[in-house]
Amino acid sequence: MSEVKHKLMGTEKITKLLIQFSLPAIIGMLVNALYNLVDRIYIGNIKEVGHLAIAGVGLTFPVVVFVFAFSIMIGLGSATNSSLSLGRKKKKEAEMYLGTAIFFGSLVSLVLMVVILGRLDWLVEKLGGSENTSIYAKQYLEILAFGFPAAVVGYIANASIRSDGNPRMAMATLLIGAITNIALDPLFIFYFNMGVKGAAWATIISQYASGIWAIYYFLSDFSGMKLYLKNIKLDILKIKNIVSLGSAPFAIQIGASVVNYVYNSTLKSHGGDSGIGAMAIVQGIITFILMPIFGINQGLQPILGYNYGSRLYGRVREALFKGIFAATTLCFIDFLAIQFLSKYLINIFSKNEELILIASRGLRIQTFMFPLAGFQIISSIYFQAIGKPKMSFFMSLTRQIIVLVPSIFIMSRMFGMAGIWYAAPVSDFISAMFTLILIRRELSTLKILLRKRHKELVKAKVEGKLLEEEEIELRVKVD
Repeated sequence: MSEVKHKLMGTEKITKLLIQFSLPAIIGMLVNALYNLVDRIYIGNIKEVGHLAIAGVGLTFPVVVFVFAFSIMIGLGSATNSSLSLGRKKKKEAEMYLGTAIFFGSLVSLVLMVVILGRLDWLVEKLGGSENTSIYAKQYLEILAFGFPAAVVGYIANASIRSDGNPRMAMATLLIGAITNIALDPLFIFYFNMGVKGAAWATIISQYASGIWAIYYFLSDFSGMKLYLKNIKLDILKIKNIVSLGSAPFAIQIGASVVNYVYNSTLKSHGGDSGIGAMAIVQGIITFILMPIFGINQGLQPILGYNYGSRLYGRVREALFKGIFAATTLCFIDFLAIQFLSKYLINIFSKNEELILIASRGLRIQTFMFPLAGFQIISSIYFQAIGKPKMSFFMSLTRQIIVLVPSIFIMSRMFGMAGIWYAAPVSDFISAMFTLILIRRELSTLKILLRKRHKELVKAKVEGKLLEEEEIELRVKVD
């Protein structure tokens, strides 16, 4: 991407930028999530054993999310640092973050692959595998582990593509993987009669396809930032900065992994294999409908990072407000759709009556506070994007660990399976109140920075030293 395109992040209208950056990310993430959803639909409809197979695959979700946590930590951590560097007009520094992230991600993913394959039987047992479901969990995970390097490195590269200001290419990367997986799933699962193993093979082939494409982008003429061999190395300082800014999304995913494990453990006691299978379906649907919100998140991150790095605080505030509005609107629409259509959605995954009954009720309850989700997610990425990872980390920790996990344990003992489902909306409400307090305090700080910056810009205008983006910033109302 040229310097002109980088500059547009500081001069173009925020609404237009948000659409340009978020829409491709939304489309890409929806399609990307769709292939995970399609996996579950096909697996759930395997003749005679589908309801057990989907429960077995559901057991592996804590591991899959755990690995993804490292992808998102390194990917978003490096992308945020790159955005801040580009905003400060330090392109070489941004490229060094890219190279360091690729090296770090490769190393971490290989270690995770070896450890998980070496302890597979023990791991499936600890995840709650039963006599009926353990075989499917092992079949899925032992193949999926070989795709960890492609999944981690591919995500890191794709996050940096957005920071490079090329959201359409980032979308194309996701589409390559998604379309490949969707095409291979029925072929492997049904035509070659590979069952759960076929779903796993389709997944890792698609991950390698999209990962190779993402790396190629930074070697081609399409990119502004370049991936140089000399930058693919261990740089402790840059890794520290990457981990620092990636800690909040990492916490979210680790929290999700822990939550998935706790859900499966409590459901095994209160609902058996059917309860675990129902949760696998519910989590798949919730993940899918959250993708547009995460798409807005990913589109917003480079806009916030660049403008905060350029000290264009008025644009930062505007981008935050518009991001929250868009995300909240989508969440409210999703909430209404789920409350009225839950049974029809679950019916796509399985024809087992017990599974449909448990999952449809659980889906309605779990999304009861869904209209608040957009506000929470956007607020968390805001703190990460402007280089305040501790605040973002705390917000993430509040919902996933501090509130939700104890709620699951307490409410499951009080109300059985119903309590497990109700734990999520209770946690959403409490953590949203925490988020509101923190974001209001941050907006007060942003107003102070904006006033100070305006005084500097007024002085610069008198001296005739204003840049184009600073001229735009000067027109922003402080109050």
